Amino acid sequence: MHDVQDHPRGKSLVRRILHFPLVTLVVAIGFMAGASVVATELAAIVGARSDGPWAILGGTLVAAVFMLAYVLFTRLVEQRPVKEFALEGAVPELLAGLAIGVVLFSAVVGVIAWLGGYAVIGTQPVTVLAPIIGISIVSGVTEEIMLRALFFRIIEGWLGSWIALILSAALFGLLHLGNPNATLVAAFAIAIEAGVMLAAIYMVTRRLWAAMGLHAAWNFTQGGIYGIAVSGFDVQGLLRPRISGPELLTGGEFGAEASLPAMLLCTAFGIALLLLAHRRGRFVAPFWARGRHEAGVQR
Repeated sequence: MHDVQDHPRGKSLVRRILHFPLVTLVVAIGFMAGASVVATELAAIVGARSDGPWAILGGTLVAAVFMLAYVLFTRLVEQRPVKEFALEGAVPELLAGLAIGVVLFSAVVGVIAWLGGYAVIGTQPVTVLAPIIGISIVSGVTEEIMLRALFFRIIEGWLGSWIALILSAALFGLLHLGNPNATLVAAFAIAIEAGVMLAAIYMVTRRLWAAMGLHAAWNFTQGGIYGIAVSGFDVQGLLRPRISGPELLTGGEFGAEASLPAMLLCTAFGIALLLLAHRRGRFVAPFWARGRHEAGVQR
């Protein structure tokens, strides 16, 4: 079982309050809101919304601001080492996540193409990649910090891995309902495929590098290479596709994330990751199944 932060009796009242999971989450939201304000201003200054290479710089700056906000939150509020961004193993885990994202989404497209739902009708210049690279960096870093490093981890340290997995996956799906062309089916697909898979890969390593790499590479491969809508947003990619067939096969206007092939492949991979996490002893029991001094926020 992964260890959790304990709460000794000598801890001050303020720290006891701050370290109650729901309070910790509220404070974390405040840190992320502040990061969002700063990041938005920086992105506007460097032209992150343009079609040029500045979009990549803007995306990188936004990601850096959120990472800094997480480090400050962890050090000032939780008062612990920032293990989620530990440098040991960072490069291989990040590269592994990137590779998995590319291969996994390519497999999804391969199945859809094999069944007649995807065909390439043209190509576009490499210059179209700048915006999707910037977007992928932002989504890969910020969403993993907020959904996995904060929401999942804090709830897990309180209610255990299984409940945290269910709640974080459901929240991830619900958040996508506000996207263009979103449907209940799309939200459900995002929850069971990406919500479970990304939480599971975080559980395996207990660091964010692999999850961020997988998330960013998935989005980039989807939009930047195959020219498929990313979570409902139209993007320009190197390939110009013709997408046809039932929404269950292609995902419709929301994109291939809402397709049955994506749900099946990603859910299967997520289950495999959960089995690996269990084998490594990464699951956390709920507070009522642990000693009362272990019922705090997970380290």
